[in-house]
Amino acid sequence: MLDLEKLTAVCQQCGAEITPDVPVSGLTTFKIGGPCKALVTLPDRGAAKTILTYLRENRIPHKVIGRGSNLLCPDEGYAGVVLRLSSDPAQEMSLTEDGSGIRCGAGVSLQKLCQFALDNSLTGLEFAYGIPGSVGGAVYMNAGAYDGEISQVIAHADVCQPDGSFCCMPNSELMLGYRHSVFMEHPDWVILGAEFTLKKGDPEAIRAKMQDLLGRRKSKQPLEFPSAGSTFKRPAGSYASKLIDECGLKGCTVGGAQVSEKHAGFVINRGGATFADVIALCSHVQETVRAQTGFVLELEPEILHI
Repeated sequence: MLDLEKLTAVCQQCGAEITPDVPVSGLTTFKIGGPCKALVTLPDRGAAKTILTYLRENRIPHKVIGRGSNLLCPDEGYAGVVLRLSSDPAQEMSLTEDGSGIRCGAGVSLQKLCQFALDNSLTGLEFAYGIPGSVGGAVYMNAGAYDGEISQVIAHADVCQPDGSFCCMPNSELMLGYRHSVFMEHPDWVILGAEFTLKKGDPEAIRAKMQDLLGRRKSKQPLEFPSAGSTFKRPAGSYASKLIDECGLKGCTVGGAQVSEKHAGFVINRGGATFADVIALCSHVQETVRAQTGFVLELEPEILHI
């Protein structure tokens, strides 16, 4: 059971910031979800080890999140502690010794990582420009777009294990597949950072590709509305958006949730959408697609269970 006073004392000892009763809606890109018991921002790896050990030893429910771009929380909230890692790129990003790679903290946004790569004339991360997530979240789900994905560029991930020890896991041990990593099977392993292996390139060409891909996103995706990005995983043999469109589900609405009229693969929050609205709409989409096409669509966002 959570003793807020004791957790606050632990946070103060290691320099972590704690705020009680924070609405999860403000921590996710879907803008949905009730309050968590407390939000803790971890300034460094030492604080992460201390606080994670305390929470585990006291059996306090907790979840480490990035920018909440692939997360859906119930309206009742989350009966546990939400933790976020420092997102300060000045402290959390650096070049490798040979200048051809980047070390990065898990809390840094992909946007800032891609900009840092551009600033140092490094190519390989252009595909990630515009993905609204953190480095940790991107590694966790092997984020990808436009024929690129994290598995192609990550050298290793820095991990805090359940016993509080740190380890460096190479790419070969991360089990990176389509929207999958080893961390999905080991939720007690916390990603603290990563190193990316890139190549020297022409900065103007890198910038042009980043802007081209960002332009494609803006023209094809409903970025003006809160969402969790692509709502369904790509089924083998087809595409979720194609199937949903063919079933005539574009614009289908439940409460404040809607299948985007711009891109059928996105369920959006048009305003005031509840968790129940989104789940009901997604269930309707899944049932309709299965009945009409035989394809089974799997939700991509992770649900933060109470």
